Amino acid sequence: MRSGLRGEVERSGQEVTTVGDHSTVDLAALLRDPPHAEVTSRKEQPMGQIDSRAGQTAQAIWSAWTGGYRLTRLPDEIRPTNAHDGWAAQLALAELAGASYGYKFAATSKAGQAHIGVTRPLPGMLFADFRRDPGAVLPSAGLHMRVVEAEFAFLMGRDVPSGATAAEVMDAVDTLHLAIEVPDSRFEHFERAGEPALLADAACAGLFVLGPEVADWRELDLRAAETELWINGARAATGRGANVLGDPRAALASMADQLARFGTTLRADQVITTGTTTVPPPIAPSDHVQAKFGPLGSVSISFAS
Repeated sequence: MRSGLRGEVERSGQEVTTVGDHSTVDLAALLRDPPHAEVTSRKEQPMGQIDSRAGQTAQAIWSAWTGGYRLTRLPDEIRPTNAHDGWAAQLALAELAGASYGYKFAATSKAGQAHIGVTRPLPGMLFADFRRDPGAVLPSAGLHMRVVEAEFAFLMGRDVPSGATAAEVMDAVDTLHLAIEVPDSRFEHFERAGEPALLADAACAGLFVLGPEVADWRELDLRAAETELWINGARAATGRGANVLGDPRAALASMADQLARFGTTLRADQVITTGTTTVPPPIAPSDHVQAKFGPLGSVSISFAS
């Protein structure tokens, strides 16, 4: 937790818990008596000055995101109670986090859905400030989930009309790319947070790396495309495209359906990453990670010590 915020919380008698390398905080007291912490966002303001419930939820999540601590829970007065409340909070989060360039898709396998207690995949905005290039050294400090994911990502060539068929969604794609996602959550126990809170948390969006374009991808059977994650020269996980809703193409169509629930759609130039193709392996500081996609290519990153 930021030292300034920690001091304000402790002086006000509010609960602070340290878990491993991370700190957690109970926000109920923060909402009643917001600390006078340093500003960490270009749009951040004290919680007590935010009018909407969705805005207060977003502020709590963004403060944890930028402050380097985890939320033990959201107070009843700002906890989203349904998916649309969660989405409204995610939209408010975007006002704090800045420009987004697309979406990630969380829980695109039955195992992933069971792990976080949801029954369908969840869309989350990808924010430009957390995008990295292939070969980059990513920060390791402050990561909570500490896993990596090998994914297929689509770059949209044009807008998708409301009510589009799966074929129309695919026709709107420009290119297919290999990618690595480093998901993260602002909740200490994200696996118990529930769909509304996870939507508010941008579906565990974190760092994202868009890799090389795949040539002639429309002719490929992406279901059979094999994927591997190698960490420090050792194979850590294997999978295939079929692990994301049966086919990355199906995942993209499903993303369009999920966004339609919230009154929006896919737009030209957006990047849509379709979910992890393997069980996400853990990473640690100084690790070198390579996502291999067989003959399609690879993407590499490293983590700072």
